[in-house]
Amino acid sequence: MKIALISPRGALYKHTGGIWKKSLRYAPLTLTTLASLVPAELNAEVMLVDEGVTDVDLHLDADLIGISAITGSALRAYELADHYRRRGLPVILGGVHPTLMPDEAAEHADTVVVGYAEQTFPQLLRDFSAGHLQARYVQSPDLSLANLPHPRRDLLNPHDYTTIHTSEATRGCIHQCDFCVVPSAWGRPRHKPVAEVIDDIRQMRAKKLIFLDLNLIANVAYAKELFAALIPLRVTWGGLATTLIAGDDELLDLAVRSGCRGLLIGFETLAEEALQSVRKGFNRHHEYRIVIDKLHAHKIALMGTFVFGFDHDTKETFDQVADFVLDSHIDLPRFAILTPFPGTPLYRKLVAEDRILTQNWSLYDGQHVVFQPYQMSPEELWRGTEAVWKRVYRYRSIARRLAGARVQLPLVIPANIGYRFYAYRLHQFYTCDWRN
Repeated sequence: MKIALISPRGALYKHTGGIWKKSLRYAPLTLTTLASLVPAELNAEVMLVDEGVTDVDLHLDADLIGISAITGSALRAYELADHYRRRGLPVILGGVHPTLMPDEAAEHADTVVVGYAEQTFPQLLRDFSAGHLQARYVQSPDLSLANLPHPRRDLLNPHDYTTIHTSEATRGCIHQCDFCVVPSAWGRPRHKPVAEVIDDIRQMRAKKLIFLDLNLIANVAYAKELFAALIPLRVTWGGLATTLIAGDDELLDLAVRSGCRGLLIGFETLAEEALQSVRKGFNRHHEYRIVIDKLHAHKIALMGTFVFGFDHDTKETFDQVADFVLDSHIDLPRFAILTPFPGTPLYRKLVAEDRILTQNWSLYDGQHVVFQPYQMSPEELWRGTEAVWKRVYRYRSIARRLAGARVQLPLVIPANIGYRFYAYRLHQFYTCDWRN
């Protein structure tokens, strides 16, 4: 049996014409995890195709096609699925978008996988081998992340990514932010046994790695256990956390001792009312400087992310955020346009208010305006976002931010140059026909 697993391109991440270059790409875990779940008794040959780094062969020699899609890549996933089905190949669709929109996905697939695939994918493949593939496979509520095989990183070309040493200890998040798809798509938080995470890192022989967990510190007790177990490995790592990490000195100290050198934290906005309105009230904007200074004091570089388009945002918001980013010396700032992903409370709210402008899923990527903002026009929102990107990634702005922080400079200087490349190509991205 020959199985092809595909991650379809989005406008940001396609390898030709996209504006994220190799220097800013790390290997995802979805395809390698799926490959690890293929039952050994099937003696299957597995091929991985990440359209972010390579072209997909439209004449694949395969018996079964699996495609994993997020909302921004859903239309491309459907395009590929329709193509392969016309050739007579059975197609599986899974991932966050098919999980949230299974009936829509079913119009383009023989089978839809809803939820995580750890339980369902092996059974699906056995059913296919036996000739009775089902139309839908749904994750059980009792899914456990224990005793799972290591991702098949050996199937990736390491030269396609800045690193293939990516890992995952937890899934989900304890928070219920209105704009986030995680609670709707994936349900309750879960974690892998710490010993199994450590074993995976050891077998990778990695000295530098990235944790892809959406919130590595969601379960504080678990995070402390994990960080303590990492210390003997002498690795360095980066990952995602929340502002709450700065409020727990023991947790922060363990993170540093375990090798933490960089964190992505979603600040989102400087407006307290906006944070409360999207149920992210645990962020306290008046404490942001304390968080930033504390991380810098511990030699942790910070990727701080902000979102524009909340109902409380005005045309003055853009300069206010840019001023804050420069004054607080955030090492690597990122900006997104608020995106109402289907299945989220935010999407339902905007549908009820008749403010959704398009359901062209390819535009649901965090950098296009797909809804009517409350206090500005759609054009003012995207132009304002682009202006902030350009302002904070001017060469003198980069120098000002990094001179103020002086943290992990060999890491953050190249990253800033990469983001500058992105910032100054946003206009091309907004106006191009990305279907080509």
